[in-house]
Amino acid sequence: MLHVRVIAPPSVSARVQQLLADDGAVTHLVVLPGAATSPAGDVVECDVVREGASHVLDCLRGLGVDRDGAIIVENVDATMSASADRAARHTPGLGVDAVVWNEIEQQTGEETALSASFLTFMSVATVIAAVGVLLDQPILIVGSMVVGPEFGPLAALCIGLVQRKFALVRRSAVALVVGFPIGMLVTVIAVWLLTAAGLVDKSMLLADRPLTEFIWRPDALSWVIGFLGGIAGILSLTSAKAGTLVGVLISVTTVPAAANAAVALAYGVSNEAYGSAVQLAVNLASIVIGGVLTLLVQHLAWKRPRRTANHAGAQGR
Repeated sequence: MLHVRVIAPPSVSARVQQLLADDGAVTHLVVLPGAATSPAGDVVECDVVREGASHVLDCLRGLGVDRDGAIIVENVDATMSASADRAARHTPGLGVDAVVWNEIEQQTGEETALSASFLTFMSVATVIAAVGVLLDQPILIVGSMVVGPEFGPLAALCIGLVQRKFALVRRSAVALVVGFPIGMLVTVIAVWLLTAAGLVDKSMLLADRPLTEFIWRPDALSWVIGFLGGIAGILSLTSAKAGTLVGVLISVTTVPAAANAAVALAYGVSNEAYGSAVQLAVNLASIVIGGVLTLLVQHLAWKRPRRTANHAGAQGR
């Protein structure tokens, strides 16, 4: 369940209240006339079951509340209310499967900023993966996957494509197109410095690396794993299952492939650099395809008439 707080300008306050009162997914409606001062208006609070939240938020935005007032959405961890139970029964679908489009757009949109933090995480993750490649240590590869921040822009790219939010697509693409090369450049420099210090050398890259050589040898399974990772990643975001997302990050070979390519470039091993670049491209493409298809299926599954359900819910309360 979500808690929604609305600052409704006087011009639309009555329509906002009527909209929320008539929607079967809404419960615990509270109105505080004139309570807001910046922006000025009435404060209207309510709880909304997740399976009906997208419709409610879209309607509020359709009234211009996000432009002239404000809409604040918070997750509710626990609710003990017969009224909330009735709202859940009268709203089609299950909350755990519900997609709150406005919520995930906001969450992933924040991950597309080409910030110093994003570039730092990308660089640190790529250097960690580079050391893991040279030492043939899977634990370091796993660590780099968790540290890497690339799934945020990838998820935002998927959402932007499905929702036709081309500004979001552009920001996501820029973050990826700039982030990976910068991470790789930092890694090349780091490898040169570590080599100069005598901590690593080219022979470590050329030696047999049975535990990590898959990173630069793409095959059909690389595409399959990336595709499944895209599906699981989007599902973890839309259902707010952060623990699942960590598992997804560990399963896809994006940052390690970029790191392997950077190490190979630093030592002039062209065939391995090429194989790693192909692995990176395959994984990025398969993740996006899996994510987009998942969102399209979710969009179709939740695109259903709500008039009857809303009317029944309003009567049920």
